[in-house]
Amino acid sequence: MEFDKENFKRLFPNLAREMESGENKVSMSSVRTDTRSGERAISSNFVHYDPDIIDFLRRCDTAEQAEEIIAYMERRGEITKEYAVKLRRQLKEKGVRSFGPKKEENYYLRRAGLIK
Repeated sequence: MEFDKENFKRLFPNLAREMESGENKVSMSSVRTDTRSGERAISSNFVHYDPDIIDFLRRCDTAEQAEEIIAYMERRGEITKEYAVKLRRQLKEKGVRSFGPKKEENYYLRRAGLIK
């Protein structure tokens, strides 16, 4: 389907305005013309991965931050009261690093091999 510029503006005024303003640009650093090589380049390590509370606790630097995460997840009903009590006990007795080593910034991108 073809549109001239005026018809496009009439049918899609907001999109036309965005395109003309140039404010919402996305830069591209590469283009793959071969679909198969593009698909191979995508890591599937974390496809459909849903982080759990331990993943969030491993991002904390302090016990206070960890307590905030536990309270938030409990309030939202994402963990049970019993599990929250267990996590708080572990936090108090063994510390925030007892949940595992700290997950630094870009942890998942590094693990997937997408950045170094």
